[in-house]
Amino acid sequence: MIAKVITDISLDREFDYLVPENLVSVIRVGSAVAVPFGRTSRSGYVLALAENSFYAPDKLKYISGLAADRPAIPENLIKLGKWISSYYCATQEHAVRTLLPAAVRSGKVREKKLKLYSVADRGEAEKYIISHAEESRLAKRVKVLQMLLRRGEGAKAEFAGDVDFSVAAFEALCKSGLIRVREKVLDTGFDDRIETLPDSPLEPTADQQQALEQISEMLSGKISSHVQLLYGTTNSGKTEVYLQAISKVLAMGKSAIVLVPEISLTPQTVRRFRARFGSKLSVLHSRLSDRERFDEWNRINSGKVQIAIGARSALFAPFANLGLIVVDEEHDSSYKQSESPRYHARDVAVVRGQLENACVVLGSATPSAESLYNAKTGKFLLCRMAAQVDNKPPPVIHVVDRRLDRAPEPGVSNLLSPILINAVEERLERGEQAILFLNRRGYARTLCCPQCGYEARCPECSVNYNYTYSRSRSVLSCHLCGGIVPAPRVCPECGFEDIRYFGSGTEKLESCVRGAFPGARVGRMDSDLMRSADDYEIILDKFRRGRLDILVGTQMIAKGLHFPGVTLVGVVNADLGLSMPDFRAQERTFQMLTQVAGRAGRGEKRGEVIFQTTRDSDVIRFAADLDFDGFSKFDLEFREMLNYPPFSRMIAIFFKGENESAVAGFAAEFAEKLSAYQHPKIRIIPPAPAPVEKIKNQYRYLMTIRGTGLKTIREAVRVLALHSHIPAGITVAVDVDPQNLM
Repeated sequence: MIAKVITDISLDREFDYLVPENLVSVIRVGSAVAVPFGRTSRSGYVLALAENSFYAPDKLKYISGLAADRPAIPENLIKLGKWISSYYCATQEHAVRTLLPAAVRSGKVREKKLKLYSVADRGEAEKYIISHAEESRLAKRVKVLQMLLRRGEGAKAEFAGDVDFSVAAFEALCKSGLIRVREKVLDTGFDDRIETLPDSPLEPTADQQQALEQISEMLSGKISSHVQLLYGTTNSGKTEVYLQAISKVLAMGKSAIVLVPEISLTPQTVRRFRARFGSKLSVLHSRLSDRERFDEWNRINSGKVQIAIGARSALFAPFANLGLIVVDEEHDSSYKQSESPRYHARDVAVVRGQLENACVVLGSATPSAESLYNAKTGKFLLCRMAAQVDNKPPPVIHVVDRRLDRAPEPGVSNLLSPILINAVEERLERGEQAILFLNRRGYARTLCCPQCGYEARCPECSVNYNYTYSRSRSVLSCHLCGGIVPAPRVCPECGFEDIRYFGSGTEKLESCVRGAFPGARVGRMDSDLMRSADDYEIILDKFRRGRLDILVGTQMIAKGLHFPGVTLVGVVNADLGLSMPDFRAQERTFQMLTQVAGRAGRGEKRGEVIFQTTRDSDVIRFAADLDFDGFSKFDLEFREMLNYPPFSRMIAIFFKGENESAVAGFAAEFAEKLSAYQHPKIRIIPPAPAPVEKIKNQYRYLMTIRGTGLKTIREAVRVLALHSHIPAGITVAVDVDPQNLM
């Protein structure tokens, strides 16, 4: 038998090895193995088994053995990894690494084991006690055996406090074989730090019942499609549909995966699911420690849990009998991986569902253009939930044109309009809560000198990209490369002391809010403050319990959070994202505004939303009217006219290096080789400087391929990017179905 093994070196190729006779019955696709590799030994995974090899048997080496410190990968995930590698133009090694958390893959974290001691043979122990009862030199051993017979099996630490326990006697009995030792794998159990009270399924609304019936038909195989687009307006009860659908799946003896886009949503989602399903679930996300990630993965792999909840990587939970995958907020761009393999979790979920005969539910109040197009063309089933739970009216939305405001008094911030200030004050007087949203972190976007014109810019990134100022840390940081430098007290160029900071972020907004509402309890959520899952849970729990009056934050507070006490949402700069040079900018802005507006009025009182803007925009008008259908028609007409996705597919290829001319030259050569695959349905945009031209001293060039029938050229791109000669100092990154062209 031949095993085709992928090693831990990124060569994007399998190696053939002979399978020893003693492993033929146990080795399978996905097995972790140790193999001889040159003069060394390496670990790897079996991707396929075959009877023959292209190479002669005498040229092949034998597998050394199974890798005891690494678990096997389920065969269905191996198939998924092969698809990811092929479709997203990534090496097979990168794809396999994606399937397993690093803590599991590395073998450095092991299962926690406890040594348990007991009498090996009761009869022999009793004989020993009787025959040596009068020997003083063995009295301690006799007492230890008597103690063990009395207390039964236990850990050494449990016995240590007993009056009859002697360490030396205990060890001597272990060596003699009278005491037996066995190892027990400790069950880590589930995380009970999140308090929940059990709840029961709610009576479904008419819309919810329709969605559940459609899911039931998918599960039973009555309809051929395995993907449902659950287009439900904000607060229409999509989560209850997920919960009841999962109950159906569990009753069938199958498992479920629930994906959420933001780590900030995980605690709230876990709370709702744990209230319904107790300890049957596991939580997977990037902020877990290696030990926590290892334990959670093993709980799933051993069949101790049936539900996995988490962000993007939870999609690869090793369930053997998967029945349902839920992708909540399916439109969210955070489902796209930024490093190789640059997969989109929503699309990979659809493929995994197909491979494992599992149903996939894509939920959103603002579906992505791609998913909506797939539903309209019949590839996905469409289920619309238009009514809010309890028939609550949608929030009242006002658009405030800041260009009409009077100039603020000297020294007074103009971040908040008088209308928004009055609205917040009314909520504070009534004991209600407010959310203020600004999708930009930091205190200021620009440090400049009014005397000489100096502007603080990151020297390693594009010339048009300014440092962001954080007043609390007194640093300037670059959000492109992560560089941080101390904030100067005077102008570095001319020494002028009255340097100025322009632009604003959430840190400045928080300061402004504290000044405008001195008695209010204010909290802030952005990635500068939220460093762990506990940080998210602490501030969200405070807000949930009414210990905060105003919550300031970025996009992490815009999605999926349910706070009945919030009756006002203020969007400080509603048109912020519209200036991005990206064809998805309109869609992202509309989705963000709709999502954040949906945080208001989820309790008994009707919500109010205020969009502050400085431009006329159809996108903002559609969002203010909560008119997704109107916006979708408007946006799709624009995309169809330019043949952008979803009417075509796209591949973005980034070329990076420190020598700009070398990067430009190689990019042109790369494009020339691809021109042989040009056909009438494909448009190749030649390489040019990327919108962000330089990051961390790396010049960046971008070429795009757009059209239909991209399979052949995609395969050519994969070969050129992974297997052709690339000059030293230049890297090529391929992004299939890109979500961001910056």
